[in-house]
Amino acid sequence: MRILMLDLDTLRPDHLHCYGYPRQTSPGLDMICEDSMRFDNYHCSDAPCLPSRAALVTGMFGIHNGAVNHGGLAADLRPWGIERGFHDIRLENSLFFLFRRSGLKTATVSTFAERHSSYWFNAGFNEIVNIGKRGDELADEALPLALDWIENNAASDNWFLHVNMWDPHTPYRTPLEFGNPFEKDPIPDWISEAVVAAHLKHIGPHSLNELGMYTDQAPPHFPRQLGKAGTLEEVKQVIDGYDCGIRYMDEKISQIISRLKAMGVYEDLIIIVTSDHGENMGELGIYSEHATADQITTRIPMMIKWPGMKTGVNRGFHYNTDLVPTLAELLGLPPSPAWDGASYASVLRTGQGSGRPYLVLSQCSHVCQRSVRFGDYIYIRTYHDGYHLFPEEMLFNIQEDYFEQYNLAAERSDLCAEACRYLVEWQGDMMLKSRSDIDPLWTVIREGGPYHAKGNLRAYYERLKQTNRAAGAEALRRRHPGEFS
Repeated sequence: MRILMLDLDTLRPDHLHCYGYPRQTSPGLDMICEDSMRFDNYHCSDAPCLPSRAALVTGMFGIHNGAVNHGGLAADLRPWGIERGFHDIRLENSLFFLFRRSGLKTATVSTFAERHSSYWFNAGFNEIVNIGKRGDELADEALPLALDWIENNAASDNWFLHVNMWDPHTPYRTPLEFGNPFEKDPIPDWISEAVVAAHLKHIGPHSLNELGMYTDQAPPHFPRQLGKAGTLEEVKQVIDGYDCGIRYMDEKISQIISRLKAMGVYEDLIIIVTSDHGENMGELGIYSEHATADQITTRIPMMIKWPGMKTGVNRGFHYNTDLVPTLAELLGLPPSPAWDGASYASVLRTGQGSGRPYLVLSQCSHVCQRSVRFGDYIYIRTYHDGYHLFPEEMLFNIQEDYFEQYNLAAERSDLCAEACRYLVEWQGDMMLKSRSDIDPLWTVIREGGPYHAKGNLRAYYERLKQTNRAAGAEALRRRHPGEFS
């Protein structure tokens, strides 16, 4: 058995050609997709980077594993407690350990563990290849390391290789000499002059006025990354920068696949392609960031090429936490009592499987939000707005308004009530099964807010006044009075 996992950071599926994007961003991934089961409603349970991979690796929601923030107490896995044995049951049953337990040689080319001081991510690997740039590397720096490992190991049996690439992650870093394959391609037609004008009034980090989160300073060593965008042409530069990152990374993936084919191992190779989160490109007024619990940030690609299994498209609701129990079932390993995920192995075996009735999705690193994805809708409840002045409730019809322009909460209170019932049921069930009486979302709030918001309001308040958004500055002051006392 040979398995390749492509863990591609910040990859929203609707910017892949194989998921319907009109731009040719992903010929290499498209080729893999043709041989795969493609999952269309696949979400990270907890966004963004660290919380998402904590859920992926442990098979546990953040409310149980405790890692929901990028700093503070909730940036680490929660201690298992007095019942912890010589080994941590979560890591002994974690994603990559499954392959070791199945007799596979395991290796990773990734800087994630060091980027977030999340060394539990490395559990189960025999070999760890760390470039040392903490996620700032280019795909062409990861590529030779991956190819070298393949050259030395791919012809043998029983191996698992995890390759992590970061190029779509802000700041957009594709070298200028790569050019712009999308120079003549139009941007998504929902973004108009009127939409840009409205977004220029947006209050909150990573708006068009502050693409650098709270600043308009452009990083000189990343020339594709703008500091601000005031025109439709500059918005196109932002979108092109993201898409260039995908295409640049995809070309390196194509080289990996070409080498595996040349070695004669592609046909029998299992390939898993996924991401940790998406990237907002104007949705909710946010650009170049993954800062909410909305459809765009939480929806991720999942393609599984498994020789002998079914191919096609599955549209059921699934979490990234579901991968661990799915792989365990396919590998013939027993389930762990620690897992929250539910196996969808039947989808791969038979092509059948409806998924979950609804999903509850969380974000606690930029904002504190929980959302419910159900039917055609996503309901978003905000507990800390991350200085975006979001209303407490938002509701969007994903089928008719995928880009989240029209908040239906006021006119569809019936659907909000339905979503709230799902949210209450989920939280009650999660807390009854929890080893702690603390929901880590409230830990984040009690510590002063999400990591990427904490401590930034005073300076941002002054910037808003200096950039003709004084009314927004005062609205933030009224909403967060404790940060001005």
